[in-house]
Amino acid sequence: MYEFLADGRPVQLSTSWEPYDLTGGTLVVLPEGGPHAGVGVVNRMAAIGITVSHAVEQPEPAQASAEEASLLGIQKGSLVTHIRRTYYSDEGRPVETADIVVPAALCEIVYEVPVSRRQD
Repeated sequence: MYEFLADGRPVQLSTSWEPYDLTGGTLVVLPEGGPHAGVGVVNRMAAIGITVSHAVEQPEPAQASAEEASLLGIQKGSLVTHIRRTYYSDEGRPVETADIVVPAALCEIVYEVPVSRRQD
């Protein structure tokens, strides 16, 4: 589990998983270890020849569990946003998924969606 801080205060939790059959036996098997430590899933996967093409995020409102509240320094039951994010390879295979929790009172979630014009 990762804990993200702003001004020394927890503002986000994230727990992620990667398929061991992709990363096992490679230099990126440990996301926070080795020569590619901490560089993010897109660059780590590129290091083993996998192109990440896109991510899908599914946000939903929720109330903080006791554990989430304790880790985030908020009251149990406070409003949070749970985000399930999955990165996919250019072949359509999931290469990383994460469960993210952000306190609704501390963060505004904004998405930018690129729009391209179809050319005939």
